[in-house]
Amino acid sequence: MGKLALAAKITHVPSMYLSELDGPHKGCRQAAIDGHREIGKRCRELGVDTIVVFDTHWLVNSGYHINNAARFQGVYTSNELPHFIKNMAYEYPGNPELGQRIAARATAEGVHTRAHEHTTLTLEYGTLVPMRYMNADRRFRVVSISALCTVHDLADSASLGRSVRRAIEQDYDGTVAVMASGSLSHRFAQNGRAEEFLHKIWSPFLEELDHHVIGLWQRGDWRTFTRMLAEYADKAHGEGHMHDTAMLLGALGWDEYAAPAEIVTPYFGSSGTGQLNAVLPVTPVGG
Repeated sequence: MGKLALAAKITHVPSMYLSELDGPHKGCRQAAIDGHREIGKRCRELGVDTIVVFDTHWLVNSGYHINNAARFQGVYTSNELPHFIKNMAYEYPGNPELGQRIAARATAEGVHTRAHEHTTLTLEYGTLVPMRYMNADRRFRVVSISALCTVHDLADSASLGRSVRRAIEQDYDGTVAVMASGSLSHRFAQNGRAEEFLHKIWSPFLEELDHHVIGLWQRGDWRTFTRMLAEYADKAHGEGHMHDTAMLLGALGWDEYAAPAEIVTPYFGSSGTGQLNAVLPVTPVGG
């Protein structure tokens, strides 16, 4: 049937868009942009037809949800940071077939999930920013899954990730990539100090904690990381409480996953938060 061809944990910092524009910050996020383009290139080489994004900028207060429109088009301004992302045009094809199959599989396996096909839901910038650089030619269809989950258990998000993998491999005839779109530590710089922390982490503690986590990832010690994920997400102010990461690791095998991560864009600070682009090799899973 289908194939999960590529998995990645990716940044979506809005300063990537600012980096394109003439002004004092032009080029400031070129490494992150290049990382996205490299991941998009690999998706092309692998024959990917659809990218599923676990988006930590889509807030939900009940259940799990999929933005499953057949087509996405609009002009986006961030309500969070309107001075960073404003009037950004976008247009991408969706994949309602895959979204419905993911929702059906996850619901059947105990995590109630709704796929919204005929909807006025728009994409959030956790999806829009990476698609801008990975999918500029609109080669890939897009499915966006809510991952700013306010009252959800990480175990359920991991189960959703497992269901995503099964839906791809057992219920879908195509080739898919999955992206966890969110940061490592996510403590923003205090108001009035954003410029000072444009390229810095908020605290030495959070920076050291992030480096420790990256070391675990590079060694493939996902068993240790999954045991500490909930506390790490709490103490490091994890974006979306790191439900995107739980979903990604659920798709890869959770604590049985053992492949070393490949760092595509090295760790960097952005407005106090810790960011990177990392590819997590897809390996077989049991069950």
